[in-house]
Amino acid sequence: MITIMFDKLISRSIFFTLLFSQTVLADPPKGYEFVAYDIGLQQAMQENKKVFVYFGRYGCGYCKKTNVETFSDQSLHALYSKNYVLIYVDAESGKRLQLPNGERITEAELGARLNAFATPLFLYLEPDGKVVFRVPGFKTVEDFVYFDKYVQAGYYGKMSINEFLAQKEKLK
Repeated sequence: MITIMFDKLISRSIFFTLLFSQTVLADPPKGYEFVAYDIGLQQAMQENKKVFVYFGRYGCGYCKKTNVETFSDQSLHALYSKNYVLIYVDAESGKRLQLPNGERITEAELGARLNAFATPLFLYLEPDGKVVFRVPGFKTVEDFVYFDKYVQAGYYGKMSINEFLAQKEKLK
């Protein structure tokens, strides 16, 4: 009798361990064609296109807020889909990717290398992967439109993002 109860307990323990140990991935915004980091960098080089990297993670409240309130905007969707290769990285994922130099790392290791310790974090990159600038935290549609102007018009080579945003009334 004790052996049967012990076997049931072990069976249930194994079942619940397997059930709750499944990898839970963070979700990128719906409707966007985000790709993996390694694939996106290859695509950016081929198309000579700037890169937008979104670091998110499972359970991130501000990631969800950004997805629902900001990335649901259709004009922003059209703008970013046209102007960037879109990359989504789960900052806690063990998913493996290969860097352009051939090195294999996980998405979590990439996040650590790029100092993505808090999410959401958005990086704008040159087609070769060089970081143009980084934007932490929840941002509005208007914020992302200005960031796009900053990157696409090349202002990042002339002034800081803060200097650029101080002039935004002139840019409207």
